[in-house]
Amino acid sequence: MEVRPQTLYIVGTPIGNLADITLRAIEVLRKVDFIAAEDTRHTGVLLQHFQITTPQISFHSYNTQARLPELLAKLQHHSLALVTDAGMPTISDPGLALVRACLEAGFAVVPIPGVTAGITALVASGLDTDRFVFEGFLPLEQHLRQERIAALATETRTVILYEAPHRLLTTLTDLAAILGENRPLVVARELTKQFEEFQRGTIGTALAHWQTHPPKGEFTLLLGGVPAASVWTMSQVMQELEQLLAQGMSRSDASKHLAQLTKISKRQIYQWSLQIADQP
Repeated sequence: MEVRPQTLYIVGTPIGNLADITLRAIEVLRKVDFIAAEDTRHTGVLLQHFQITTPQISFHSYNTQARLPELLAKLQHHSLALVTDAGMPTISDPGLALVRACLEAGFAVVPIPGVTAGITALVASGLDTDRFVFEGFLPLEQHLRQERIAALATETRTVILYEAPHRLLTTLTDLAAILGENRPLVVARELTKQFEEFQRGTIGTALAHWQTHPPKGEFTLLLGGVPAASVWTMSQVMQELEQLLAQGMSRSDASKHLAQLTKISKRQIYQWSLQIADQP
């Protein structure tokens, strides 16, 4: 294929098994003038394996703003490929800033499709694939992470999450506390690699397992959606809370009662109940 100057190629690379790269991706990486890589050492292994000698330029979350002017200047007369450490660039990846800058500057942006961890895990999860939503990495700050999880309490679609091994137990603990232990959950680990593993069950079974098995590798979590017929909106829960509290029921008892009806965790409903003023 012809590789053109003033063009950014977004190139998908393997998430583990090097054989998963496409022929088109190999050809583009060989023909472009430069490769912008999240980690040049990591990408160097891939390039060496396929005997690709194209020069690399580091482009990661810590040098994004400093590197953008340099890359845009090179694109005036050259072609550039963007790669991430694994999968498709811009998905939970700083490459989005470069894509936006190129579009704003009038450069062409061409996707070279490749594998992504989220879709790879989804198709083998056994959960609903007709409708799904990608959430990526949850926030690091506890209250922000818990707010994001709470928003998933009534999500009817399968939810795709990414997580690092050292944060897996924290995330599973928060999922269990806010969504309950019975929500379907599939944990995929080390996708396409030698020790690929799928654990299919619930939030509770996943938490129990990883509490006794030190998490290692890269994790993709597939959270099952809530059946649409059983979904209670926050507004409906609040209305029921107001009625129960007006009848003299305590916040704790009202939260427990509604948790059994709605399948939303008692903890989350109790937090919502705090928004209701005390009855006179």
